[in-house]
Amino acid sequence: MLRNQKLDPKICTDDFKNRLVVISGATSGIGLITAKKYAFHGADILSINRDVEKSKELCEALSNQYNVKCTYLIADYTRLDEVHQVAKQLSELDKKIDVLIHNAGVYYTNRTFTENNLEIVFQTNYLSSFILNYYLKDKFIAQKSGRIIFVNSEAHRFAVWGLNLDDLSWDKQQYSGLKSYAAAKTAQLLSMIKLNEYFFETGVTVNAMHPGNVKTNSGQNNGALYKLFKKTFVDRTARPQEISAQALYYLGVSSELDNTSGKFFNLTTEEDPAPPALDKQAAEELWALSLDLGGLK
Repeated sequence: MLRNQKLDPKICTDDFKNRLVVISGATSGIGLITAKKYAFHGADILSINRDVEKSKELCEALSNQYNVKCTYLIADYTRLDEVHQVAKQLSELDKKIDVLIHNAGVYYTNRTFTENNLEIVFQTNYLSSFILNYYLKDKFIAQKSGRIIFVNSEAHRFAVWGLNLDDLSWDKQQYSGLKSYAAAKTAQLLSMIKLNEYFFETGVTVNAMHPGNVKTNSGQNNGALYKLFKKTFVDRTARPQEISAQALYYLGVSSELDNTSGKFFNLTTEEDPAPPALDKQAAEELWALSLDLGGLK
């Protein structure tokens, strides 16, 4: 992991004209730069965001600058009813989804719950993407192609003992922002195990990537002390967001990855995830629990 942190991503220059790319959280940060990267290469963009005005501004900018089609769907990932609605709309699209990028996420230093009575980081970073994938899995199978990419994190390694599926609300464990974030990212990787099995030999791939230490506005919902720490220590060594977008374009488009699935990348360098993220029994248990929590049974 440490050896790969300073590596540059591999570059793909292939065009992606008239292909459809779905990106969550595309109005700022890595999502925005990635949407621009795909649009620059001719892809049509469908973004999933929670802000209507910012979504309109995004589509107007992409359409005017790159002459591509841009549409959006509105969903607040802290509201599961909105996630279900958007997932259903995506599953009913009459156009093929070529790349689905799960980018939306949050970081909270204090334990916080959604109106669905779920810990907010788990619901936003993991469960909402699980619901989208569940609705879309049969569409992807019918397409016989497509790539799903999780914007994950090397921070999953801080879930040293894996997920405590009996305490996802952190009633028994001591909560911290880093531990909750690591747990949610571990959950993403565990779900990838099951999805990879489901898509075996279908032409559909699912992979995850660490976007590098890049400067984003993540965590701005937290207090002044966290913001100061981030500005002073984290952002000082951060790299441009462009490297994340380059990696996400390579992972979504490059023919070198046509048959690559179920892998974790640091940008575009393949790595072994932490052992808890490779636990197949935990993946089975999490899948069953996610169906229940997500209202999918």
